[in-house]
Amino acid sequence: MTIHAEEEMDDDGLTIFDVERGILTGKIVERQKDKKTGEWKYLIKGHTVYDMNVFVVAKLSPTGKMFIITVFQEQSIIRRKL
Repeated sequence: MTIHAEEEMDDDGLTIFDVERGILTGKIVERQKDKKTGEWKYLIKGHTVYDMNVFVVAKLSPTGKMFIITVFQEQSIIRRKL
């Protein structure tokens, strides 16, 4: 998990359990390819422990492990657009 992901998780009042449940209950809703590295990153939409929508942006590392880039709740999107 990146420092950015940890900061966003804290800002939205999320715990690591919310992130884990978001991944386990989630579905990939978008896939983006990095133009420089050619790596794929995935936007996963799932549910927190309290059944709220959560988004996780992740990619697979060269060793095959999941690397969490950022995390945010659906309300965060609305607040940021205002």
